[in-house]
Amino acid sequence: MIETTAALKDACRALAQSDFITIDTEFLRETTFWPQLCLIQMASPTMEVLVDPLAKGLDLAPFFELMADTKVVKVFHAARQDIEIIHHLGNLVPHPIFDTQVAAMVCGFGDSVSYDQLVQRVTGTQIDKSSRFTDWSRRPLSDKQLDYALADVTHLRDVYQFLKAQLEREGRAGWLTEEMAILESANTYDIHPDDAWLRLKARLRKPSELAILKYVAAWREREARSRNVPRSRVLKDDGIYEIAQQQPKDAEALSRLRTIPKGWERSASGTAVIEAVNAALALPKSEMPHAPKHVRSPEGTGAAVELLKVLLRLISDKEGVAAKVIANTDDLEKIAAEGETAEVAALSGWRRELFGDTALKLISGGVALRFVDKKVEAVELS
Repeated sequence: MIETTAALKDACRALAQSDFITIDTEFLRETTFWPQLCLIQMASPTMEVLVDPLAKGLDLAPFFELMADTKVVKVFHAARQDIEIIHHLGNLVPHPIFDTQVAAMVCGFGDSVSYDQLVQRVTGTQIDKSSRFTDWSRRPLSDKQLDYALADVTHLRDVYQFLKAQLEREGRAGWLTEEMAILESANTYDIHPDDAWLRLKARLRKPSELAILKYVAAWREREARSRNVPRSRVLKDDGIYEIAQQQPKDAEALSRLRTIPKGWERSASGTAVIEAVNAALALPKSEMPHAPKHVRSPEGTGAAVELLKVLLRLISDKEGVAAKVIANTDDLEKIAAEGETAEVAALSGWRRELFGDTALKLISGGVALRFVDKKVEAVELS
């Protein structure tokens, strides 16, 4: 267990000599907005280390320097949350990276395969999951906890090398590169408070409702970040929805809402929400958000989508690629309705070569699906 800056610097210098390192983090987030980093696990082909970021006086600068070293591939499994922590604390996004969960989908291991399932299938090792729900902030950590944490990066070495070899053997390494570009983009983790309302799935249609939703969600986002508490501790989603619909312009109106606790309307938060509501309502209508217009799909689109789902499953099974990583239902609906002009990932890059071109031929009558010998197959028509 590394607990000093000097030891961390030595370890990172040694790890940087390898072509790749595997990384995982343990953190807590139940009571905070930002994840509390509690443990860092790293391994190269020849060494493995545990880092205690809670150790007094420990400076993580050598770790961040290693994350920024472009000569070393950083291997994660389901990387997004780990990278979010590194980005928040170190103001950087590791590069280059390799996410074994995404690679596994490209290699035919199914949708969003878990780490322990992947280790089992690749190495035959059964991981002890009994320490999964550990309070990683408590010290000292037991040997069992440390063994569990270290297993998250030691087995990952074998998984990475197996998947990397399969991708290269099948000529799919470039497919993963496209996927990693999203995870390596700082925009993936820089969520602006003014965009927080886009996360809320509410069936609000009026511009005034959407404007209030946007302004109140932005206030909540800033408040949660500044206080470092979960968003729900500031104001629950249901509260934002009701405020957007009822549009309370003063404390008395706010107090009548079902989702607002008694007396909350007289707090600083209640005052801030009322200000946000009035600011949103003061916007010119042209500046208020508008719900996307619902475009009625052409007749027969529903049946076409069902055919595209069959084609997707057929190609997914044949090529050994998870259907989820090729296209989703929204993609299929757009392809069925808009054809070549549909702006979806399934009609670009490797996805188009694998599925998109055939999907377009299917909806234009150039490809047919038929049932032969108890299985479905796609047939090109002359």
